Formats: sequence, structure tokens, C-alpha cells
Amino acid sequence: MIAGWLVPGAGHFLLRKWYRGALLAVSILGMFALGIAMQGKLYSSAKDILDLLGLAGDLGNGLVYFASRALGLGADSEQVTVADWGSRFIVVAGMLNVIAAIDAHNIRTGRKIS
Repeated sequence: MIAGWLVPGAGHFLLRKWYRGALLAVSILGMFALGIAMQGKLYSSAKDILDLLGLAGDLGNGLVYFASRALGLGADSEQVTVADWGSRFIVVAGMLNVIAAIDAHNIRTGRKIS
């Protein structure tokens, strides 16, 4: 079920949960896009524990994160303005994607009945 992590909502689409998959994809991609629009920082390295947590959240976005890094999107440094909120939107989108992938896995293995 790695596809559920790499592409937002893909795990639910593979399980034919179309509505849930679409809702998750729109939510995750929307939050990520809003974070980028607010000039949020995309973490690329970890200098301290907070940067490490930010990087882990960003990596949770899967292919969207890697595509954004390749295109040079996201601020290099974070300022205490709207960009700070943008960075949080990006990290929360990644965490939501990880939770969605775990949810799809639990449905697939029968631990959760949808």
C-alpha cells in the first residue's frame, strides 16, 4: 500500500472508496497548495529537532513534495509572517496523508470496517 502514501488518496481509490479518496486528495492537495501559495517553507534538511519534525511532515506528502522541490517551489527560509502558517499547512497536509495511508491499510487488512 505504498501507493497510498505516494499519491494522496490513492490507497482509498485502490480500495474503490471513491468518495473518501476524492475527499482526502482534495483536502491534502488543497492544504499543500495553500501552504505553497503562502510561501511556506519546504524542509530539505534537519538542523534541530523541530526541523526534523518539519521534514518528516513534508515527506509525508509523497510525490507532491518531491515534485515541488524539483520545481523550486517553497521558500528557502521561514519568516514570521504568513509564510509561517504556510509551512504549517504543508506539514499538516503531510501528516494527514500519512494518516490516510494508515486508514487505507487498516481497511484493506480488515482491522477497520468502512
